[in-house]
Amino acid sequence: MKRMLSFLSVLSVCMGLSMEAHADGGGRKIKVACIGDSITYGTGIEDRDNDSYPSQLQRLLGDGYVVGNFGKPGATLLSKGHRPYVEQEEYRQALEFAGDIAIIHLGVNDTDPRNWPNYQDEFIGDYLRLIESFRQVNPGCKVYITRLTPIGSAHPRFESGTRDWEDEIQLAIEKIAAHNDVTLIDFHAPLYPFPNLFPDAIHPNPVGAGILAATVYSHLTGDFGGLKMPSVFTDNMVLQRDRPLKISGSANAGCKVEVTVFREGKRMRRLQQISAEAGHDGRWELELKALEAGGPYKLTVESGNECLEYGNVLAGEVWLCSGQSNMAFTLYEAATADRDIPLSANSEIRFFDMKQYWQTQNENWRESALDSVNRLIYYKDTRWEECTPETSGHFSAVAYYFGRKLQQELGVPVGLICNAVGGSATESWVDRSTLEHQFPAILRNWSSNDFVQQWVRERGSFNTALSKDRLQRHPYQPCYLFESGILPLEKFPLAGVIWYQGESNAHNYQAHEKLFGLLLESWRKNWDNPELPFGFVQLSSINRPSWPRFRDSQRRMLEQYPAVGMAVCSDLGHPSNVHPVRKQEVGERLAAWALNGPYGRLDVVPSGPLYRSAEFSNGKAVISFSYGEGLKADGEKLAGFELSGDDGLFHEAEARIEGDKVVLRSDKVPQPSAARYGWQPYTEANLVNGAGFPASTFLTD
Repeated sequence: MKRMLSFLSVLSVCMGLSMEAHADGGGRKIKVACIGDSITYGTGIEDRDNDSYPSQLQRLLGDGYVVGNFGKPGATLLSKGHRPYVEQEEYRQALEFAGDIAIIHLGVNDTDPRNWPNYQDEFIGDYLRLIESFRQVNPGCKVYITRLTPIGSAHPRFESGTRDWEDEIQLAIEKIAAHNDVTLIDFHAPLYPFPNLFPDAIHPNPVGAGILAATVYSHLTGDFGGLKMPSVFTDNMVLQRDRPLKISGSANAGCKVEVTVFREGKRMRRLQQISAEAGHDGRWELELKALEAGGPYKLTVESGNECLEYGNVLAGEVWLCSGQSNMAFTLYEAATADRDIPLSANSEIRFFDMKQYWQTQNENWRESALDSVNRLIYYKDTRWEECTPETSGHFSAVAYYFGRKLQQELGVPVGLICNAVGGSATESWVDRSTLEHQFPAILRNWSSNDFVQQWVRERGSFNTALSKDRLQRHPYQPCYLFESGILPLEKFPLAGVIWYQGESNAHNYQAHEKLFGLLLESWRKNWDNPELPFGFVQLSSINRPSWPRFRDSQRRMLEQYPAVGMAVCSDLGHPSNVHPVRKQEVGERLAAWALNGPYGRLDVVPSGPLYRSAEFSNGKAVISFSYGEGLKADGEKLAGFELSGDDGLFHEAEARIEGDKVVLRSDKVPQPSAARYGWQPYTEANLVNGAGFPASTFLTD
């Protein structure tokens, strides 16, 4: 109660509230009626009298409130459903309770095929009548309705209707809140990243119920923990230049938040000041005017007597650098480390390096690691740092060389956010809703799912072998790295993404093609940018049989999506080392694509030769390329080309350059019908263009 009084004294400044707004003059306790189904009741919770969400809410609110649990397992909102709430004894008790506040969570059981397909048109009307019934018994009752708690993909009816009907019910609930005098509480978002809190895919355990209780507590009291900004906001950060910047955070409900931008110098000069008000959910958002490249700037974020300050801020180009171990591979490990680290000091380049607490090495994780991973606490706290010899060596080599080239060519500050996890698969980085709706099969029993690479599954199982939790999570699990590593970035404004990943999906290029498209869709939706530039690295050469076809699959994906580029690095590989040490070329090839595409530098060649077309006639094949100006062999003669006839058997071909084309012949293939290049897992194919960039693996057929 002391905590409550202390909070309310602060809250009154923001909202003009006082204790009298929460209790009558005689100090009567506020009655909170929790109305709902089995989630409210506490089904599946062993000690529901203490651990159901209404019970935990009672403890949070304290002695000034009395919380009633009127949950009925199996109840439907629909009055024609198989178990209408309005026909249950719990409904009669809730009316008799006549709460001052009503929290309604109903709709989960309406996803039953007996209900929604038949009576969905009556849902809104039935819900409004339920709301009105509580106002009739207490005209002063404040009603909150809730978005449904998540229904997991492991639910037996998930794909047969439950998933889609839940979506439709959520939209109906949102419509009710928008057009009637009720407040919406989101029970879905706080729990959605935590499927491990739902033992049966529908009922939260005590920890999940605690999250619901805390969510209701914050809405009832307005206490959202005060002023907070995303963790990516620190001193020395780089903000995206030359475009309006959406800035968001949280504060106590109703509080005014004011963001001020200063130009730092001998005399601090205020450039802009914009304010917003935190909503009933504690969220606020505002838009800053575009900042010119350079700085330094200072940002202050204020709310009441709280103030967050960020100094030595620059405006420039901000790129997210992500993927698996070849992106995480540090400058210290690169072939050029001894030469470049001592010369790396550059205050115009800044790093935000997201290191993990636990690497996915071949070891059993201890209990503290397992628990932390389950709570999505996987990344260490970090801060923006200037590029110096002391910081650059620990940073991604590919990202460093990419950023250095951009900074040199554009002459503006560059901010690099590195978020890469060794061994991670593409599906780990895709948001849950996208996979649930477009690739739900990959979510099922991931540790024994053939869509997930065997090595990935085995390493995840070994790391978590000591866990007693059958729903134990792991960074390689589908969606995990999106939920633990992308969501916390809170849509920090970006110029684009560079991506070095694929080794952990090379066993199934068809699945990867789908996953890569979903990754693009997921991230572009997250950053509200349907053409967010996305440059990726094609897998290099190594003696792994599936890699040639996977490399060709990556090449073909260039034609499927806008604002996508690829850096070829098959010439940099090693027969047995999955981590090539020549990272400068990789970073600078990605930079060449970025300079040509997103930055419009047409004088920069963005890629090596890319297969465009083939003509087969007179016993030869004529191959045409995009970016084929200045074709030549990186060696004495061209190597790596093969021809086949209709029998599908390929033979080495003699290759000759004619202008921007390559002509192929083979005595063993008198009537060629297909050609391929660089098709060996570890290839010595050596076609390059005038810029010195290597040609991509390709198959014409």
